[in-house]
Parts: sequence; C-alpha cells; structure tokens
Amino acid sequence: MKRETIWVTGCEGRLGSALLEWLSTNTDYKTIATDTDVSITNLEAVEQAVSLYRPNIVINCAGISDKSFCEENELEAYRVNALGARNLAIASNRVNAFMIHISTDDVFSGMSRQRLTEFDTPDPISVFGKSELAGESFVSSLNPKHLIIRSSWVYGLRKADASNDYYVQVLEHGKNNENFEAPIDVISTPTSAIELTRFLKSILETREYGIYHVSCEGACTRYEYAQTILSMNGYDPALVKPSYANKDGMIYSTRLENLMLKMTEIYTMPDWKEAMKEYVEVRKQRGV
Repeated sequence: MKRETIWVTGCEGRLGSALLEWLSTNTDYKTIATDTDVSITNLEAVEQAVSLYRPNIVINCAGISDKSFCEENELEAYRVNALGARNLAIASNRVNAFMIHISTDDVFSGMSRQRLTEFDTPDPISVFGKSELAGESFVSSLNPKHLIIRSSWVYGLRKADASNDYYVQVLEHGKNNENFEAPIDVISTPTSAIELTRFLKSILETREYGIYHVSCEGACTRYEYAQTILSMNGYDPALVKPSYANKDGMIYSTRLENLMLKMTEIYTMPDWKEAMKEYVEVRKQRGV
C-alpha cells in the first residue's frame, strides 16, 4: 500500500517537534516538515509547497502563541494565526488533503465557571484568542475534511529556543534558586505534547472530523502548575509565591472538557500530573 504523505508546519514548536519525532520512526508515512522555510502567510508559497509535496494530510502546528506579543502586534498575530490557517486550508483542499489544525483554549473568554465543551460558543477576549478563532473559522469553511484541535497549556521538548515555554521558565527559576510569582486566579490544564502526539496518532488511524478538545484531565491554577513542576524536578516548591493576574477579582478559567473524545472513545487523555511525571522522566533520560 502506498505511504501517505504528511506535511507538518511549525515543526520547530513544542507540538510540532514532538510529532515530528514520532513520525521520523514511523514507516507508514512520508513526512515533510517545515517551519519558517515555508511562510504560511504567503498563499503562493503555500500553494507551491502543496504542488511540490502533494500531501494527503496537512498538520498545522504553526502559530504565534505569545499572548503579550499578540497584543502588541495584532497585525502579525492575525497574519500568522488566521491568514496562515486560511492559506493552508485553501491549498490542502485543492489537493483533497485532510487538514488538522491546532488551536487553543483561549478561544474562550475564561469567564465561565463550567468545563467548556466543543459545543460551547467561543468568546475570546485577547488578540491571541481572536486570531486563533479566526483561523478556526477559515479552516472549517475552506476545507470540509478538517479536524480542529483545541488544547491548553501545552508543554514539551522542542528544537528551537524554549524561552517562551512556561515549563522551562519555571525550571530556570528552580535551577537558579530564585523566587518568582504565579497567579492563583488563572485556571486551566497543563497538557503534554507527548500525549497530544499520541492522540494525533489515533486520529491518523481513525480520521475523525470537526472540533475536538484535547487536554489532559483535571485542572489547576498557574500557581499549582509551577509548584508541581518544581517539586517533580527536585526543586523547592516554596520558590513560587502566589499572586493575582486579575485586578478585578475575577477568576480566569478555561477548563476544557474532552467531550468528543469521550463520546467517540478513540483516545483517553491521562490526568495532567501523570502525564507530567512521564515527561519529567523523558527529560531526565535525555539529560535536559
């Protein structure tokens, strides 16, 4: 049987690099991996790449996820997160390719106290969230063979500079034995890129469509997240001090409910602490 060709964009990112690592050992697929060498914001460049690679599957892991950067650079955030997704949807549809698009829990405002399912209406308040929702809209309208994956607080080994990875930032504080603050009024779920890759493996085998929430089970505050990173890596969890991110006293919560996963039973995400234990061991084995 002829091998399928997968084109992974954003291959230097947290999820992209984890996905590429798995694909590099899988002989069922021919993998094309790009990052900044193919600008997804340029439709002509994307269409040329599609004509050259002729992918059966396009997995878009590219995007600008730094919220502060997005707020200060609205045009660039929309150009990458929305226009880039549009271009990939147009080009992938032209060759009848299945498109998997990685999105975020930030398409929700964070004002809900309930777990958010795929059937809740997005209401982003940040430029990052709005640009990601625009990308989702383009993908869903321009390529009928699509899967949009929303996840939260993704961490993982990556090839490029990891200075904007919260997990790595916390580790640096631990290594330097320095105090830092983390908010107790921001709640979501840390999700391992390793687990997201395993989910994607199951998707490639089953070909589900639509929108899926894919985050680890459970939830915590940013403060609890930092404490757990420190303690699991042998550092003093007391280094992190509780703080508040919201001056109005509101709690920002984007707890995703993996409702579609549970209905289809194609994959079960583990508890976030269990996934992190595995990730810590993987880092130790690699000496990082």
